[in-house]
Amino acid sequence: MMELQKGMVVRSTAGKEKNGFYLVTAIEDGCVLIADGKRRTLKSPKRKNIRHIRLTNTVWETEHLTDRALRRMLREYAQTGR
Repeated sequence: MMELQKGMVVRSTAGKEKNGFYLVTAIEDGCVLIADGKRRTLKSPKRKNIRHIRLTNTVWETEHLTDRALRRMLREYAQTGR
């Protein structure tokens, strides 16, 4: 398994977001900021405890990512059954 990093796709294991896929937008001490492009936009990410996420092996480039593109990418990622 890879080390947690910005741009990584993670799965929430607790809270209202449970079982959803999210993109890590930033890493802070003991927490990450996650976004899905819909409820949690790139400009307003959710603060989440690192213990409440599961890492994946997928990392995306976030340089020019928009909320619309993020929604599409996460939807396709979830549909492939990863």
